[in-house]
Amino acid sequence: MTAADVVLLVGRVLFGGVLAFMGLNHFMQLEAMTGYAQHKGLPAPKLSVLASGLVLVLGGLSVVIGVLPVVGAAALAAFLVVSALTMHDFWAVPEDQQQDEMTGFLKNIGLAGGALAVAAYATTGWGYSVGVSFF
Repeated sequence: MTAADVVLLVGRVLFGGVLAFMGLNHFMQLEAMTGYAQHKGLPAPKLSVLASGLVLVLGGLSVVIGVLPVVGAAALAAFLVVSALTMHDFWAVPEDQQQDEMTGFLKNIGLAGGALAVAAYATTGWGYSVGVSFF
């Protein structure tokens, strides 16, 4: 394997690992996150938190280990964009909350861009990967 394969593996572990950990946090902080989802007006807030946690865990692990990485990364990108728009609506909150919500919004949009880049690159096949893919 090449140095690029090692760098890609490190990037996959950092990117996918952080997202998977964020998903675990949905389960560990279920009540608090359900309250926040309810505050934001999401329908079925508890189910929404559980479903989004599952997307983050499975999508993150997909990127890390290389099992259906295009599907996992695309699911992460979709979740992150939807989450940015619904949960971090900085344009609709009081001025004293706008900076925090904008930071969350931009974080999610930036991570969605990274997930799309991972999805595009995942079609090429990866070293140090399980290598199960549809593409």
